Amino acid sequence: MKAITQINSLKIFLNQARRKNQTIGFVPTMGAFHGGHLKLMNVSRRENDISVVSIFVNPTQFGPAEDFSSYPRDKKRDCSLAKKENVDIIFYPSVEEMYPRRYGTYVDVERVTATLCGVSRPGHFRGVATVVAKLLNIVEPDTIYLGQKDAQQCVVIKEMVRDLNFPVKVRVIPTVREADGLAMSSRNQYLLERERKEAPVLYQALLEAKQVAMEGERRVQRIIELVRKRIENLACAQIDYIACVDAETLQPLEKLEGKVLLALAVKFGRARLIDNIIFHVRN
Repeated sequence: MKAITQINSLKIFLNQARRKNQTIGFVPTMGAFHGGHLKLMNVSRRENDISVVSIFVNPTQFGPAEDFSSYPRDKKRDCSLAKKENVDIIFYPSVEEMYPRRYGTYVDVERVTATLCGVSRPGHFRGVATVVAKLLNIVEPDTIYLGQKDAQQCVVIKEMVRDLNFPVKVRVIPTVREADGLAMSSRNQYLLERERKEAPVLYQALLEAKQVAMEGERRVQRIIELVRKRIENLACAQIDYIACVDAETLQPLEKLEGKVLLALAVKFGRARLIDNIIFHVRN
């Protein structure tokens, strides 16, 4: 496995692979690897000749009061885990490499960033879209691999790829969970013992609401309230949002129909956790 920090060095290596007609899979990350990241790496490795993983804690997607400075970083551990997954290249650029002096170009994806996490994290998806656009231009992969846990991010990147004509396939891999159902996240390590015991209720609430919908409930507010009541009983939880939206446009639904995304964000102390499920409603 090669560890590369310079954009030019990475492009030289990957151009050689393309000349050999080798396919390139790409997994963008901020490091602090967990089972979800490893699953993406595994799928990329199986489906491509060359697998590239980036580790970059992107400052432009963090708000002023968010955890950029304290976000978990452990390069040695991450490189060890990536090597076990047979990753070919770890791309580990500095902030200065990605955002050189006088940097002033950003990518805004409209509509799909105006809901869900976009409400409480203004500017977040501008930073996400910008850094992913840069990484796609640098790596030029055949396929980019994303995790369903970050459902809104997946939609934003799909929209950007379509609108800007990036020649890349977007593969979304199902959320990887702990044994008790908690979605794996780098921020789970922020959880205190009591918070960790309560956090799996998020997924349980989503599943219970989905079951009610599958039994015939079509009122969006009823589904949201079922989830809300389940979470409000938790001593450590502070709800950011619970929403039922169209899974492709992320627009609010008047009633449950079609492909539905039921998503939430809940704070447990220092940890802001997100989770979601997608289900189909046929009337």
